[in-house]
Amino acid sequence: MAEERRGAQLPIQPVERPILYSPYDEPDRYWLYGEDHEPRVVPGRRPAGYYYRVRRSATQQLSYLAEEQREDLAGVNALREDIKRWRASGYEGATEVSKKLLRYWRREGRSPRLFFCQLEAAETIIFLNEIRLAGRRPRFSPKFDEAHLTSLLDHPADPGQPPLRRLGIKMATGSGKTVVMAMLIAWSFCNRAQVRSDTRFPLACLAVCPNLTIKERLQVLRPGRPDNYYDAFDLVPHALRPLLNQGKVEITNWHLFAPESEHQEGGQSYAVVNKGPEGDDAFCRRVLGELYGEGEILVINDEAHHAWRAPVGAEPELAGEVQRSELEEATVWVNGLDTLNRGVGVRFCADLSATPFYIAGSGHVEGSPFPWLVSDFGLVDAIECGIVKIPRLPVSDTTGRPEPRYFNLWRNIVEEMDAKERRGGRGRSPKPEAVYREAQPALLTLAGQWVERFKQIEEASDEKDKTPPALIIVCDNTDVAEEFYKHISGERVVEEEEPGEGRGRRKVKRTVYGSGDVFPEYFSNSETRKPTIRIDSKLLAEAESGDPNASRSDAAEELRQIVATVGVKGQPGEQVRCVVSVAMLNEGWDAHNVTNILGLRAFESQLLCEQVVGRGLRRMDYAPDPETGLLTEEYVDIYGVPFSLIPFKGREVKAAAPEDKPLNHVRALPERAGMEIRFPRVEGYAFALKRNLIRADLEAMQPLRIEPEREPTAVFVKPRVGYELGQPTMSGPGEYQEQTREAYYASTHLQTICFEIARMVVDRLLSGVGRKAGGAGFTRQSRQQLFPQVFRLVQDYVERKVDFRGEDPCELGQQKYVDRVVGLLCDAIRPDETQGEPPLLPILNRYDPTWSTAKVDFKTVKPCHSTVHSHVNLVAADTARWEQRAAFRLEQAAGKGLLRFYARNEELGFEIPYEFMGIGHAYWPDYLVRLADGRTLALEIKGLETEEDRAKHEAARRWCDAVNTWGQLGEWCFHVTRDPQMLVKELEGVVGRG
Repeated sequence: MAEERRGAQLPIQPVERPILYSPYDEPDRYWLYGEDHEPRVVPGRRPAGYYYRVRRSATQQLSYLAEEQREDLAGVNALREDIKRWRASGYEGATEVSKKLLRYWRREGRSPRLFFCQLEAAETIIFLNEIRLAGRRPRFSPKFDEAHLTSLLDHPADPGQPPLRRLGIKMATGSGKTVVMAMLIAWSFCNRAQVRSDTRFPLACLAVCPNLTIKERLQVLRPGRPDNYYDAFDLVPHALRPLLNQGKVEITNWHLFAPESEHQEGGQSYAVVNKGPEGDDAFCRRVLGELYGEGEILVINDEAHHAWRAPVGAEPELAGEVQRSELEEATVWVNGLDTLNRGVGVRFCADLSATPFYIAGSGHVEGSPFPWLVSDFGLVDAIECGIVKIPRLPVSDTTGRPEPRYFNLWRNIVEEMDAKERRGGRGRSPKPEAVYREAQPALLTLAGQWVERFKQIEEASDEKDKTPPALIIVCDNTDVAEEFYKHISGERVVEEEEPGEGRGRRKVKRTVYGSGDVFPEYFSNSETRKPTIRIDSKLLAEAESGDPNASRSDAAEELRQIVATVGVKGQPGEQVRCVVSVAMLNEGWDAHNVTNILGLRAFESQLLCEQVVGRGLRRMDYAPDPETGLLTEEYVDIYGVPFSLIPFKGREVKAAAPEDKPLNHVRALPERAGMEIRFPRVEGYAFALKRNLIRADLEAMQPLRIEPEREPTAVFVKPRVGYELGQPTMSGPGEYQEQTREAYYASTHLQTICFEIARMVVDRLLSGVGRKAGGAGFTRQSRQQLFPQVFRLVQDYVERKVDFRGEDPCELGQQKYVDRVVGLLCDAIRPDETQGEPPLLPILNRYDPTWSTAKVDFKTVKPCHSTVHSHVNLVAADTARWEQRAAFRLEQAAGKGLLRFYARNEELGFEIPYEFMGIGHAYWPDYLVRLADGRTLALEIKGLETEEDRAKHEAARRWCDAVNTWGQLGEWCFHVTRDPQMLVKELEGVVGRG
């Protein structure tokens, strides 16, 4: 089957192995997809480059019109050549201490070995500082020219202030940035301690980072710590270790750069103290602590993409899309660096980041790199050498669509919701329950893959690490995150009144634990066991704040400790299996055990895709294969993150401006008042049961079909790596792997699904329409009598009306199918009048219980057809001339005496309430027709019929039943015609049946 799928649907063929070379060697080949879609290995090293977004004009600012274009990083590519030649020269011109360190890091047989990207990053900084920035030139003619050197200066807005010298290092997540920091500190400290007069080498280093978790992890940069990286990675020869110890390292958060209040002293605030604005010297003393007085400092900015400044002269509103907190952070961070540079001097800033690019709204081109970038080892390079896990994304599924449904899941969900809610317009976020329903099949499939991996770990020998894998769900907003957390964990917060009697009892909230919907034996929470966590963004931000004056609650600190230690043996987060978060996991997330990622948010750039995917790419094992010398392949399965690894440039389609068209005035004609049609405005239905007896006409109910062509039941995934020219690649190197929901089927039973459907139907009956009537309705005591009746109806419906189409019956358990069955049954259930129960009654609008064709009065540019037998002068048509054809046949039927008059339901206000997939909607039949026998017909013109159409039609029949029982506007009926040409003949049948 995999072979057929490859040949028939996928133009890009798999390759034997995605990992091309050892991470300890310089890259000498890379994957490239040509215009023929065939992957091939290209000799040499992939040029460094980046992608940036091109925005449209002010009238074309929709995100999907933004393009991404690629440009080479000329400075980085030039430096690569210079560094290679300098390395071959034996590091000519470097100090003896530097040569010793560089050779020590590259020596044969060392353990652990350093990655090539780590060595190259350190070599680049050393070459620039000791050779080029010191005014020296190597024997060869450098490619990195004076113009490139100038780009390393970051100028403050005030031209009188000294510029910062910044050297940017781009390294993919998981490639070992902290080790590079330790290498640079060792190099600087050892050189300065050896020659105290050489100011090129600071003896003091300030490491700045964005949050508390990263600050704690960077403590390994302190030479005196037992767990320091200098010893752990054998970075300093024994003879040089005393020199390293003479330097000082301070680690802080950017929050400390905020100017101290004029009313603060000694860490305390006093109303009577007014010291005036904090000067540069006071700032440096407070921030640097023991480093103050050591002369120029080396600054290491971790996650340095947060430290940027807007273009000179730019106004704050240029950061339109940037959250206030991000703009504040960038401003405080870079202003603090400027103050340190003025106060004590900054030799240079080593800026390390996996994504050193300007973000949207910064005032710079979105996705463009910081101009001081000097070293680049990106995510694609890291995948090709095996340093990180290989992302596997859907490339085909049972729907047969060119782009698999789960590839860009959020976009597909939003577009489908927009299509269903056309009157609401685009741009609205779908409701959380709708997102869960539409994404549940993807979640079940992905979670099933997690279960398989978990079982493999559990069945492994006792010597193997038993840390469970982690599933990450990245949501669009807190409401969506809460919905998924509720369904997965089974944990809910309920509001109840305090026990006792009398009025005025307070409502209190408490947490209750139940069984989740997604493999509850693995993911459901209890009071003592929390395998599923939801990251409260505000709470985590409170805990992660590096502001020394900020208060932190116990709950915030507990959450931080769990998130910071996911997958770490013996730590609070060891047993976490599922993480539900908003937008993106915070920096400092260091879990190595992520195996599955589900993206449920908009991904408007490949940069954002890379940031999210990067959270799951840290490897578990770095031991090379003894036969090949390459790292073994580790994978992370990703649904919903359209990560192409190469963005594409789209083409703008310029549509002609619409021509001005005359307006048609559609209105009720006073002279035709005798053709007025009045109708009730129904908002709901009322039961007034006496014996809690119900019925449903199963034969009349719409059937249900399992739809593997719309919702995949099997997915082929394969690794993503490399580039394709011109278009985004939908696959990449590596073999196909089929992923199904077999694990879900094995853990679920059809009877359990039927039981759950029956429970939902009863809950809706008990909590919904009955109470609106103000009469007896359903009561809580009715449950025991109603449930057996409903359960039998569910079983009968599943047996007689559900077409599984060869799929496993447990597919019915997906929320989208469950919601359909629940909706159909709720619409079909009636009071059992044969047993003496009162019939169903409508609940009318309180203020306008009835409406009329006399209210029609509007103008339109739609094509219109004049009428004779209608209160309204014109029929406005929508699509494919169906309405015109129907109007012609209605006029014809009136001439034959089959009907008296009719009205098009355009701006008329006739609507029928219905539910589909658990969400309330309004249905507008196309025509109201007063038949010759006096009945009023709600007429629908419909070609192909969808599941939602069937729900509408069932709701219309229920509406007619209730309105006919009410009886104040005559008798009503409902009819659907599939072909307007046959309408007259069909009306003959309707009148005849009346």
